[in-house]
Amino acid sequence: MELPKKIVCIGAGYVGGPTMAMIALKCPMIEVVVVDISEARIAAWNSDELPIYEPGLDEVVKACRGRNLFFSTDTLKHIAEGDIIFVSVNTPTKTKGLGAGMAADLAYWESAARNIASVSKGYKIIVEKSTVPVKTAEAVEKVLKTCADTNFTFDVLSNPEFLAEGTAIEDLLCPDRVLIGGRPTHSGNNAVATLANVYQQWVPKENVCTANLWSAELTKLAANAMLAQRISSVNALSALCETTGADISQVARSIGMDTRIGKKFLNASVGFGGSCFQKDILNLVYICDSQGLKEVAEYWRQVVVMNNYQKRRFVNRMISTMFNTVSGKKIAICGFAFKKDTGDTRETPAIDVCLGLLNDGAKLSVYDPQVKPDVVQQELNYEQYCIDPAASPKPSKEIIAQNVTCANSFLEACTGAHAIAILTEWDEFKADEIDYEAVYQVMMKPAFLFDGRNILDQEKMRSIGFVTFGIGKPLDKFVTDSQY
Repeated sequence: MELPKKIVCIGAGYVGGPTMAMIALKCPMIEVVVVDISEARIAAWNSDELPIYEPGLDEVVKACRGRNLFFSTDTLKHIAEGDIIFVSVNTPTKTKGLGAGMAADLAYWESAARNIASVSKGYKIIVEKSTVPVKTAEAVEKVLKTCADTNFTFDVLSNPEFLAEGTAIEDLLCPDRVLIGGRPTHSGNNAVATLANVYQQWVPKENVCTANLWSAELTKLAANAMLAQRISSVNALSALCETTGADISQVARSIGMDTRIGKKFLNASVGFGGSCFQKDILNLVYICDSQGLKEVAEYWRQVVVMNNYQKRRFVNRMISTMFNTVSGKKIAICGFAFKKDTGDTRETPAIDVCLGLLNDGAKLSVYDPQVKPDVVQQELNYEQYCIDPAASPKPSKEIIAQNVTCANSFLEACTGAHAIAILTEWDEFKADEIDYEAVYQVMMKPAFLFDGRNILDQEKMRSIGFVTFGIGKPLDKFVTDSQY
């Protein structure tokens, strides 16, 4: 099976950029072009400061850029020239209309399909790289058939990504599996084989799985739903641990030693975030509802309900511990990205925690090594569809602007603060990187420490003088002992 001469990816985001960079690195004989309508984003990909932070990404991009990897805004030109067209555009949750708050908004996908149809001739392979609802390929085929030149033929494949931010380059280098779905026709099978041949330039053949289109599309939603389910399950148990004196870390470790369960995704926390988990679960819920599977839809909906509950519970614990008010008190928000080793703030738990504290009158000082101050303000002010009926009213833009500042260091954020809230598990926040005794000295007393990621030794922090709270950990005597 011959390799394609030119691969084009529509969308220069968290998936498209790194994926195409790896293909270019491992397939130097193929020209790889990433196109996007955002001039600023493309300019960043062509600069020394890439638009996304991902360990190892800089080295991969710089090894290929200008050789066989290119970033361009000339979308139609490169689509016309491409043999394989990846579509990796945003598929956010709809904020209005039918399915608002649940269904995926496929406007960008439809626009991409129309662009492909407008300039394509001959034969092309169109690859779904974005996470999409089941049967999206069918809709894409209809757009292409009705809008394209009669001389244009194509096959649509589903090739969902399974990257974890923070380890995306490692995941691309050594993937657990590469999944390719296509129609069971002669042409469809050949298209699957062509794309498989690209990946097999570095991925072992046994790790490249094939399926029909609909199975491949559903697999991505199902995988994210089950990973998020594990997080919500352990977080649910963490609430029980706090009321009984059990330690969730000990419980999770023991559970994870069962080989049928395994130890991954059993770390209790303030909640999950990122661009995929909530969006994909809600999409799955909407699909199940649409198919009349009400009980199935409700089952998956509870994963998101529990995640929202965990974030509210964390905020309520902070307020109740600090004498039932944080009004006028400075709180250090340490970490704003949804996880370490990324600058991605989409759906980060820090948003809801910050908004909850602001509603009670807190003054926030935010520090994150990879998140810029303007991004913090944008996320806190972003108007999104509210799916949590128990959520507090959103504070005004004026309140956010007046009460949220960004610090240049951990110590600066904590100076003069009544409390620390660790919301991202950055390695630099751990005790071997931060002098917590010095931090304690510059804080107001009593100094509260709320560890939303369980990265610190609670007893060690208490020995310094902190009143500490960890997710699913026995409560501090400051809270439980009336004689304290």
